Amino acid sequence: MDRQNLEEVYNENASAVYKYLLCLTHDVYLAEELTQETFYQAAKGIHNFRGDCKISVWLCQIAKRLWYKELKKEEYVPLDEIEEPQANINLEKQYLMNMDKVELYKLLHTLDEASKEVVYLRLTGELSFSEIGDIMGKTENWARVTFYRGKQKIVKGKNKNG
Repeated sequence: MDRQNLEEVYNENASAVYKYLLCLTHDVYLAEELTQETFYQAAKGIHNFRGDCKISVWLCQIAKRLWYKELKKEEYVPLDEIEEPQANINLEKQYLMNMDKVELYKLLHTLDEASKEVVYLRLTGELSFSEIGDIMGKTENWARVTFYRGKQKIVKGKNKNG
């Protein structure tokens, strides 16, 4: 892959990778740093890309591995201790985040892996369904349906417990 193609891949995918990492890290600077490292690693290992998934999915997998590596190096605050920003909250997020955070995360962990990741990306990363679908290697519609079903399970779980 030549330099022009790498620039094109970067221009088309940097925003999605950054948003994904921001969702994971909750840290603007670390997300930026890991985004750059993701593309550096991708450029070094482009020969390993088999083409059996979208390049954005491959990049997000690299980003996730880098994040896990970073977690091993540092000690981070648990998710339930992180304060959520109050600006730009949409209705679905506002409803779910008004739940007790511990209760919300307990209910979130009762979901299957795919639903858990979609709900988490939507609520904490504020990613669009299209972006979530790209990250997960699925369609926008799949992300919408998965989020809706996960949200319904959380609401039912809340009603049972509360």
